[in-house]
Amino acid sequence: MAAPIWHPSPNFGPRRDRLVPALIVLHYTAMEGAEAALARLCDPGAEVSCHYLIGRDGRLWQLVAEEMRAWHAGHGEWHGMADINSRSLGIELDNRGDHPFSQPQMAALEGLLAGIMARWRIAPEAVIGHSDMAPGRKCDPGPRFDWARLERQGLARRPSGVAAGGADADQFRARARAAGFTAEAGDADLLQAVRLRLRPWAAGPLCAADLAALPEVAVSA
Repeated sequence: MAAPIWHPSPNFGPRRDRLVPALIVLHYTAMEGAEAALARLCDPGAEVSCHYLIGRDGRLWQLVAEEMRAWHAGHGEWHGMADINSRSLGIELDNRGDHPFSQPQMAALEGLLAGIMARWRIAPEAVIGHSDMAPGRKCDPGPRFDWARLERQGLARRPSGVAAGGADADQFRARARAAGFTAEAGDADLLQAVRLRLRPWAAGPLCAADLAALPEVAVSA
């Protein structure tokens, strides 16, 4: 993989409480091109940034050093952990959210992920989407993102699902929490977040297949 283009953003700070990267959060830019995204991510007035940006043509930029806290995740939670910015590395993908991610872009992402995961000893299950940790507030990287491609290479991992007999909302919420979806969210937003990650083709009300996509949890007596 080619070395990233250094394009520093002023929008960063130290990680809090001596935290180090334990998560990788994937985003899409929702802008018309990588250059527009670079301008925004480096604008002090915007107060947003990320560690890496990958263009549709596979070009890779680094905006913030991995040791520092970029401002990419905002309010949210994953597996009970808050301050995701201090716990994660953020990767933005040049994509509007309404079209597939290109082959050069996905190849660049795979090379970048492999290096980051080795450097920081980040497990595949700790590679998440923005929508995973901020249900209802964010929907990126969206239904067009190819999570299965990353999973086949050990660069992401979905929760292990089990068969479900019905569509119980309380059981769905309990299973979602066990899988990591612990951010505060209403039923509809939680269902959307889980589906964006595990069943992006699904529509309609909660069903047994939604529960089956998530790990089973013990029921208290």
